Amino acid sequence: MVKLQADPALQRLDGFPYVHRVRDIMVAPVVTAVADATLQETASRLRDQRIGSCVVVDGNGRAIGIVTERDVLNAVGRHGAAALTKPLNEFMSAPVETIAADALLYRAIARMDRRRIRHLAVLDGPGRPIGMVTARALLRLRAGQSLAIGDAVETAPDSAALRAAHDQLPNLADALLAEGIGASETSAVLSAITRDITTRATELAEQAMLASEGGCPAPWCLLVLGSAGRGESLLAPDQDNALIVADEGAAQIDGWFLRFAEKVNIMLDEAGIPLCKGDVMARNRAWRRSVGEWHAAIAGWTAKPEGEALLNVDIFFDALPVAGERILGQRVMDHARDTASHALPFLRLLAEAGTAHRPPLGLFGQLKLDGEQRVDLKRGGLLPIVSAARVMTLKVGADAASTGGRLRAAVAAGRLGSDNGEGLEQARQTIADAILRQQIADLGAGGKPGNRVDPRRLTRARRRDLKAALNAAGESATLVQDVLTS
Repeated sequence: MVKLQADPALQRLDGFPYVHRVRDIMVAPVVTAVADATLQETASRLRDQRIGSCVVVDGNGRAIGIVTERDVLNAVGRHGAAALTKPLNEFMSAPVETIAADALLYRAIARMDRRRIRHLAVLDGPGRPIGMVTARALLRLRAGQSLAIGDAVETAPDSAALRAAHDQLPNLADALLAEGIGASETSAVLSAITRDITTRATELAEQAMLASEGGCPAPWCLLVLGSAGRGESLLAPDQDNALIVADEGAAQIDGWFLRFAEKVNIMLDEAGIPLCKGDVMARNRAWRRSVGEWHAAIAGWTAKPEGEALLNVDIFFDALPVAGERILGQRVMDHARDTASHALPFLRLLAEAGTAHRPPLGLFGQLKLDGEQRVDLKRGGLLPIVSAARVMTLKVGADAASTGGRLRAAVAAGRLGSDNGEGLEQARQTIADAILRQQIADLGAGGKPGNRVDPRRLTRARRRDLKAALNAAGESATLVQDVLTS
């Protein structure tokens, strides 16, 4: 019997950095100055506002450097009082180290550790500073070397290094659950790291292509689909991804971009994210298209929806850009959601396909077990809830990604009762918790993680809650049809 050997750092894990984001602790607003401001002016502002850094911006407000208290002291130490009359661009550190506001805190902490810096600027989409993460603010959030998981991914030189980081996910999930972090938040962390692995694998594949075949023919964007896109990954994922290529690169869809996609998919498989059994991967021509081809495919799905043609189309609407020109992917997804929101027959078919599986409950409410005395909680449990929420959010025209966010969007639009929305999300969390804990147990016993749970592992109270959750999942079909007809 193989037991998971937990990293000692994970055994001491503080879950806070894995479930909170940079925006939760950043100092805002951030103090900025233009490059030709004097060091004297900046030093006075740092003193008056009792802060340790100032971000230097260009004429459009974009961050180009940073000046800290230490920079001021070093400048004066080297040049004396004369330094105070000189402009900031002579002393600032450039480029400034940055992070996005929605990044999980563990990434900020790990990056500051690796770079040996005490200040990390938080930027908005156009690159303007909106906050600052400081070592002082993060001091109480330290979680030891376990935080290196995220940074190990970001700096991985090859698929073996990515695999080493990926192999820590079961221990991380176990530690988070032990800290009292719920399955929903834990799966969001697993999804974030899975997406990071996909991003890094794609970067490495692009580097290999540039070395062997030269420049990329056109802008592109890689999307992750399914649970990773929704932020709901557990411990038995496979690859679900797609590639969007700018129209000027259409001639190389089956040339450069095919070989690129194959490298990405193989590297992810080597990194511990297996090839998709349904072939929903960028190397498959159906999931590798130019912008124009994607628009044509979306038009075909929604205008003449047919059963076989809709196979796996549902998870396309979970897509999240993770590499390349992300705005390219965002525009295609905005177009897809807008088109689908006006295609009621298409939405009805998606709803019927996703909620067709009934909960694994017998006539008197007992769990239906297979030959190994387990119950499949995905097909008749998670899938109906996830599918119903996806269709609901398409109908109301929202862009929420997570199942919980989608249900809340339907409630906010007045299409779903708040009790029903909360009930479905609670049911999803209960089912996901049972699956995740079973996966951890199976991995610890040397088995493979799946979606089948042994109810004998559950307490009486957990079995009762699970049956209630499955009953709630069984209401998904009715609730989504109500949203579509309201």
